[in-house]
Amino acid sequence: MSAVPAGAVAELRPMREAEIELVAAIERRAYEFPWTAGIFRDCLRAGYECWVLALDGMPVGYGILSAAAGEAHVLNVCVAPEHQGRGLGRRLLHRLLELARWHRVERVFLEVRPSNPVAIGLYERAGFNEIGRRPNYYPAKGGREDAIVMAMELLPP
Repeated sequence: MSAVPAGAVAELRPMREAEIELVAAIERRAYEFPWTAGIFRDCLRAGYECWVLALDGMPVGYGILSAAAGEAHVLNVCVAPEHQGRGLGRRLLHRLLELARWHRVERVFLEVRPSNPVAIGLYERAGFNEIGRRPNYYPAKGGREDAIVMAMELLPP
């Protein structure tokens, strides 16, 4: 399947503050317990790597990475539900890993819900391995859900 719909122009670029509401709207469509616009704003202001994937200029996905002290953390990778299954999440994750290498980190971490097998598969195919669990990490219907903690070692270039 093609990563980009026929005729669409895809662009990966830094997130702009003016796009926060659009990104938050994607987040609300994709997740039952979404980040708020304020969280995205805080990530931008903190200097995290905040990137959007836009089709014909309109954001359809985003990724956020924090990097410091030799390690990085993938905080969020999301593609709008109507654009999933086209390789866009893989493209966003690849960009975040390129940025982690640019920051010269040695290890990248992330958390993922056990109830999200599509994301788990994406991360495993990229080279992440499960290294542990965080009990009751995520809000869930009827309580809390654990997080699978995954990590990937980055080899020097």
